Amino acid sequence: MRIRRKVAAVIATAALAGLGLTGAATATAQGAPSVVTPSECRQGGGTPAINEEGNFCRGGTHDGEQVD
Repeated sequence: MRIRRKVAAVIATAALAGLGLTGAATATAQGAPSVVTPSECRQGGGTPAINEEGNFCRGGTHDGEQVD
Protein backbone atom coordinates (compact mmCIF):
# COMPACT_ATOMS: atom_id res chain seq x y z
CA MET A 1 0.00 0.00 0.00
CA ARG A 2 2.74 2.45 0.87
CA ILE A 3 4.50 1.84 -2.41
CA ARG A 4 1.33 2.54 -4.38
CA ARG A 5 0.86 5.84 -2.55
CA LYS A 6 4.44 6.87 -3.25
CA VAL A 7 4.14 5.94 -6.92
CA ALA A 8 0.86 7.83 -7.19
CA ALA A 9 2.45 10.87 -5.51
CA VAL A 10 5.42 10.79 -7.90
CA ILE A 11 3.14 10.52 -10.95
CA ALA A 12 0.92 13.34 -9.70
CA THR A 13 3.92 15.57 -9.05
CA ALA A 14 5.35 14.90 -12.50
CA ALA A 15 2.00 15.60 -14.13
CA LEU A 16 1.58 18.90 -12.30
CA ALA A 17 5.15 19.93 -13.12
CA GLY A 18 4.49 19.18 -16.79
CA LEU A 19 1.36 21.31 -16.76
CA GLY A 20 3.30 24.17 -15.21
CA LEU A 21 5.94 24.03 -17.92
CA THR A 22 3.31 23.86 -20.64
CA GLY A 23 1.52 26.88 -19.20
CA ALA A 24 4.74 28.88 -19.09
CA ALA A 25 5.58 28.03 -22.68
CA THR A 26 2.09 28.98 -23.83
CA ALA A 27 2.25 32.30 -21.99
CA THR A 28 5.57 33.08 -23.64
CA ALA A 29 4.37 32.10 -27.09
CA GLN A 30 1.24 34.24 -26.79
CA GLY A 31 3.06 37.30 -25.48
CA ALA A 32 3.48 40.57 -27.32
CA PRO A 33 5.19 40.25 -30.70
CA SER A 34 8.89 40.90 -30.43
CA VAL A 35 10.83 43.46 -32.41
CA VAL A 36 14.30 42.65 -33.71
CA THR A 37 16.99 44.75 -35.31
CA PRO A 38 18.04 44.12 -38.91
CA SER A 39 21.32 42.59 -37.70
CA GLU A 40 19.48 40.23 -35.31
CA CYS A 41 17.27 39.16 -38.21
CA ARG A 42 20.34 38.41 -40.36
CA GLN A 43 22.12 36.59 -37.51
CA GLY A 44 19.07 34.36 -37.15
CA GLY A 45 19.33 33.41 -40.82
CA GLY A 46 16.59 35.72 -42.09
CA THR A 47 16.30 38.69 -44.41
CA PRO A 48 14.90 41.99 -43.11
CA ALA A 49 12.12 43.16 -45.45
CA ILE A 50 12.35 46.80 -44.35
CA ASN A 51 10.94 48.34 -47.53
CA GLU A 52 7.82 46.17 -47.49
CA GLU A 53 4.66 46.99 -45.53
CA GLY A 54 5.05 45.92 -41.90
CA ASN A 55 8.86 45.68 -41.89
CA PHE A 56 9.07 41.98 -41.04
CA CYS A 57 11.95 39.52 -40.88
CA ARG A 58 11.55 36.78 -43.50
CA GLY A 59 12.95 33.34 -42.74
CA GLY A 60 15.32 32.18 -40.03
CA THR A 61 14.64 32.05 -36.32
CA HIS A 62 12.96 35.49 -36.27
CA ASP A 63 10.58 34.78 -39.16
CA GLY A 64 7.52 37.04 -38.98
CA GLU A 65 8.90 39.29 -36.24
CA GLN A 66 8.86 43.02 -36.82
CA VAL A 67 12.15 44.69 -37.73
CA ASP A 68 12.84 48.04 -36.15
